[in-house]
Amino acid sequence: MFREKSTDEGSNFWISYADLMAGLLFVFILLIGAIVSKSVILKGKLDRQESRLAQLSTRLTLKEENLTRLSKELVLSQALLTQQSQTLQKQNHDLNATMQTLVQKQLRIRALRKMLQESEAKQKALSLALAEQRSRFQDYNTTTQTRLEHYAITLATLQRRLEGQQQELEKMQGQKREERVRYDALLAKMQRQKAQIRALTGIKLQVITALKEALGDKIDIDKKSGSLKLSSNILFDKGSAVLKEEAKTALKEAFEEYIGTLMRDRRIKPHLDKIIIEGHTDSDGGYLYNLELSQKRAFAVMNYLLTLDIAKRYNLKPLLVASGRAYLDAVKVNGVEDKEASRRIEIKFTLKNEDAMHEIERVLDAQ
Repeated sequence: MFREKSTDEGSNFWISYADLMAGLLFVFILLIGAIVSKSVILKGKLDRQESRLAQLSTRLTLKEENLTRLSKELVLSQALLTQQSQTLQKQNHDLNATMQTLVQKQLRIRALRKMLQESEAKQKALSLALAEQRSRFQDYNTTTQTRLEHYAITLATLQRRLEGQQQELEKMQGQKREERVRYDALLAKMQRQKAQIRALTGIKLQVITALKEALGDKIDIDKKSGSLKLSSNILFDKGSAVLKEEAKTALKEAFEEYIGTLMRDRRIKPHLDKIIIEGHTDSDGGYLYNLELSQKRAFAVMNYLLTLDIAKRYNLKPLLVASGRAYLDAVKVNGVEDKEASRRIEIKFTLKNEDAMHEIERVLDAQ
């Protein structure tokens, strides 16, 4: 009893085991089928994807080729665009210049229009003025015609008067010719008188020449005025008007030579008017002081000269004149005072009517 029960349990085990195994195999087969089926499906999908990939690769290659071509075209387009930009800039510059030219032309056109308007306005004004002038001219022409008739009558009267005046003019011309003859004679007489006066005014030059010829190198006289110049330093002490004793001999010799020549010459003596003794100082000190000093020195020299025999012999007292000039006639060298040369005594002469003859000569020269 117990052995049959064990056998049944063993059989059931194996049956269960076989069923389990069969179930596992079925599951395995289903799994294999599913895997195979999935593989087939995946392979189909993969093939489709590879086909699509190949298509995409082909398309990508075409696009790359297109992209390369487009890139080249883009470079060419950029170069063309750069060239067109430069051309556009040039055209823009030309356009600006053209615009400026147009603006200037517009301004000129406006100015010309304004001038034209002004010209038209002036032309209208001129037209009105011309019309007014024409009207006035017509009136003036009528008035002028009347005046011309009156002038013709007046002209005839004036013609007759002119003939009478012509006769009077001929008469006056005859009188003028006679006056011309008288004038020429008077002019010739004046020329002769002028020559005579010139001869008289030349006497001083003759006197100076005669003095030079007679004195030679003995005494130095002024070439222009013929005056005898003696240094005050030799004749007087500084600031003194007392004549030095040792200077009297030299003064006497110079005076006798000078005056003797004037008085002995018959060509000179008749024309002598005055013998002037002038005292001169330098500019040191005041004017009144120097004037008094120069006057006293001139007076001292004159007093001494009047004591000489030559003064009595030729009666020089009425001719001698003492004059003080202070520093009014100072000697200047290159504009600077030479004080030693300025301190001097001058003995000079004047001729009769000398000033009058010079004035007459000046008037005649002016005429």
